[in-house]
Amino acid sequence: MALPIVKTWRSYFENNPHEGLGSSYERVVLNLKLDQIRERYGITTCLEAPVFGFTGLTGINSMALAKCGVRVTLVDDHRERLHLIMGAWEHAGERFTGVCVQDFTALPFAEKSFDLSWNFSALWFVSDIQRLLEELTRVTRKAIFLCVPNRWGIGFFLDKYVSVPELRGEVKDENISAKELSRRMGSLGWSLAESGYIDVPPWPDIGMKKEDFLKRLGLGFLVTDRTGEADRPLTIMNYYTGIEPDFLARMLRYHWFERRVPHFIKVVWAHHRYLLFDRGGISEQEGYMSTKN
Repeated sequence: MALPIVKTWRSYFENNPHEGLGSSYERVVLNLKLDQIRERYGITTCLEAPVFGFTGLTGINSMALAKCGVRVTLVDDHRERLHLIMGAWEHAGERFTGVCVQDFTALPFAEKSFDLSWNFSALWFVSDIQRLLEELTRVTRKAIFLCVPNRWGIGFFLDKYVSVPELRGEVKDENISAKELSRRMGSLGWSLAESGYIDVPPWPDIGMKKEDFLKRLGLGFLVTDRTGEADRPLTIMNYYTGIEPDFLARMLRYHWFERRVPHFIKVVWAHHRYLLFDRGGISEQEGYMSTKN
């Protein structure tokens, strides 16, 4: 994990920010899941709210959807950050509708304005989680997709109890309980259509460059291709701007672990959990059972 992003998010808005191997892989597998959801529900409009999570360059997680023709709206509670996000999108030749709010208790949109609402590792920064979920329910037609840090993962415990203790007050652990999120969403009329683990690379979720971690273990050969340490930083923005058309293929070289590792390993190794809700699908009881881990 990378909780210091709370203090350092501005630094990633420099030209070609280096996000590292971990964040780069994370973005690619997240895009794969978002594209599955787009096709499954016929998504043409998307709301990402809140937009601020804890990984690298803020505000570009919905860019892949935009490049597939989805009309994207981003909501943040920080006007300067939203302005910087707009600059990053313009650099990639894309546009979104940006909305700045004081908090997330009242979203300025009409009912059922969006096919999909979603967020990634952002819920633990929200002061009133129930009100946010109520607002997402009000403005969403088809599906809500929530990604949260894996509370049972090794990296989560390391960050929570060992690293950056000064930031513990910045986040609300109770907001990212998969079981509690399923209960709240069920009470709002949503059914859990799918849940699971995402972002399960062959390295742990620790607050250091994954390239350095693998090299320390004598596994540097896994990153022998250029990973951003040579002529340019490693960032998915180079793919979005056309500089590195092979970026996705390079990151997917590490996807074998996520595809093959058994579930019980993912429980403690995955960096994130995801919950996909729709207005049909499986029953509430089945949904709660599937999120017990």
